[in-house]
Amino acid sequence: MGTANGQQPAEGASSDKLRHVESMSELPSGAGKISGINAVVLGESLAAEENDLIFPSSDFSANALVSSPKQYREMYGRSIKDPAGFWSEIAETFYWKEKWNPTEVCSENLDVTKGPVQINWFKGGKTNICYNAVDRNIESGNGDKIAMYWEGNEPGQDGKLTYSELLEKVCQLANYLKSLGVGKGDAVIIYLPMLLELPIAMLACARIGAVHSVVFAGFSADSLAQRIVDCKPKLVITCNAVKRGVKSIFLKDIVDAALVESEKNGVSVGLCLTYENQSAMKREDTKWQAERDVWWQDVVTKFPTKCDVEWVDAEDPLFLLYTSGSTGKPKGVLHTSGGYMVYTATTFKYAFDYKPTDIYWCTADCGWITGHSYVTYGPLLNGATVLVFEGTPNYPDSGRCWDIVDKYNVTIFYTAPTLVRSLMRDGTEYATRYSRKSLRVLGSVGEPINPSAWRWFYNIVGDSRCPISDTWWQTETGGFMITPLPGAWPQKPGSATFPFFGVQPVIVDEKGQEIEGECSGYLCIKKSWPGAFRTLYGDHERYETTYFKPFSGYYFTGDGCSRDKDGYHWLTGRVDDVINVSGHRIGTAEVESALVSHPKCAEAAVVGVEHEVKGQGIYAFVTLVDGVPYSEELRKSLIITVRNQIGAFAAPDKIHWAPGLPKTRSGKIMRRILRKIAARQLDELGDISTLAEPGVVDQLIALSDC
Repeated sequence: MGTANGQQPAEGASSDKLRHVESMSELPSGAGKISGINAVVLGESLAAEENDLIFPSSDFSANALVSSPKQYREMYGRSIKDPAGFWSEIAETFYWKEKWNPTEVCSENLDVTKGPVQINWFKGGKTNICYNAVDRNIESGNGDKIAMYWEGNEPGQDGKLTYSELLEKVCQLANYLKSLGVGKGDAVIIYLPMLLELPIAMLACARIGAVHSVVFAGFSADSLAQRIVDCKPKLVITCNAVKRGVKSIFLKDIVDAALVESEKNGVSVGLCLTYENQSAMKREDTKWQAERDVWWQDVVTKFPTKCDVEWVDAEDPLFLLYTSGSTGKPKGVLHTSGGYMVYTATTFKYAFDYKPTDIYWCTADCGWITGHSYVTYGPLLNGATVLVFEGTPNYPDSGRCWDIVDKYNVTIFYTAPTLVRSLMRDGTEYATRYSRKSLRVLGSVGEPINPSAWRWFYNIVGDSRCPISDTWWQTETGGFMITPLPGAWPQKPGSATFPFFGVQPVIVDEKGQEIEGECSGYLCIKKSWPGAFRTLYGDHERYETTYFKPFSGYYFTGDGCSRDKDGYHWLTGRVDDVINVSGHRIGTAEVESALVSHPKCAEAAVVGVEHEVKGQGIYAFVTLVDGVPYSEELRKSLIITVRNQIGAFAAPDKIHWAPGLPKTRSGKIMRRILRKIAARQLDELGDISTLAEPGVVDQLIALSDC
């Protein structure tokens, strides 16, 4: 059974599990060398070298929730040896209308050879995540505590809600939804920007047992229509428009087009609840369909500020979130209520070393899993004060983030490497003109953070005072899986470090054999954890095929991973046909499908390529219909087609004209060769003699700069 360094945990967390941290006692203060590694202590020196090891200071560790390697080893060891007892103790700190059966805390089968894959946690227990995230905090005396600050697109636009005020707004919307007949198990699509109304809508659905499906308000009408057709919602919630910097985006128009498209596919949505976002667009300028469209402000505010809670089973659905896959159709990842609640709350608490006085800011949008777990549910379940930001981080200039940090005295700042690299490129002066002295913990999400960006984040943004929780997890996992605990052990820039409680990562080879010690391979997870997704909506067969059939008995993450001699985990990116652009997973098949829908495109193959800011960019090889000439106008038209069908974030960075594609004699596209051409690694093409037409490769190379 694999753990952090490939040792067998039959005896629990033995002392050699985390031998990398034993040397902490050797470095009580100051910097120095340990076994050839440059040792840096928080607040005492800068991180400057490739092999830095950044130790928590004695003050930070002394006040941390997990303050030592020994404490981590004990907690982790118990979570593996006695998962039922470990997670039950945590679950009991939440409110349950009815307790789960203590003999059935968890049941699972991850092995497709032994029957259908199934995961259950706390089954039979009755609870409600909205009650635990809002009401419970009020009942504990924190009704007047700020639950959410809101910072708008323009500096000076702001707002706030206490926990009591948040509950009132959640209840009003919940009562309105109930008046429409929305109830337990019904789907509601939410297509909103980062207004406070977005987490309010999520919580309102959860309160009455409805299943919310938030769609990122950057997806096109076609993509939104796909999701509407799949989950058949009772209504869509949106707003008329939003400002992104100086640009206006007319969300209601996108929804209108999506509703027309979904109706063509047999799914008619009878109601579109629209929030009037006055700072972006006035209601009189909004296109309107009187029999279908309703203004939020005209109806929701008339409903009572108290709403009974719908108690749901721990395994009842909480939300659907669609994620790109290796086929053209998005996957509806289904998370349930009880286990997700316990897991997101616990991961938030420990990975950020959360204190009740913290002001927490996650820059993610609620259209992605990070916004679900670590803007809305995880923080509120801990009674945290959360900052919700509607704008863009470089508007009106690249100092906006640090201006906001100082304005609200943000203590925990959680963002994506893409943003870090972007701000790093814009220059250090934008950060150093602000204080940032309130910052205590930094976090990274969405993709592996490269060491140079890590050091800039640590040295400049955090003044070398703040540990970085470099978290690895996925939409499917619900919460952090491999992450630093900031007071417990030293960090290596770019490494997600060690598994969270209850998580058993293993690295396997192509045959599914576990590899121990220092190695590279495919990252899998052994045994379930409470936050795991339970199925793909309406397609359990695809769920099993995608995640559990590649390596029987394991959850296959789709990621490659290396483990170094000290047991640290280093994520190496996707091993399937998914590109990680700015932390957003985009299926190559989705982009290819959009490209070939263009009347002048005969065939397309898409690969990922390194990008200075976005981590990975989208590189498309396009074969045109016979007789169609190459042109810059056509290149732009192809990109616009992808933007329209999926969204601007999926637009190819490069269109590479391709008279043909490198294929085997059986017709399979050799993407390995395309990746090498895209990366200009022309001396690493390997054997091309097995191609049906080897000459295609020379043609593609010749057209590289066209």
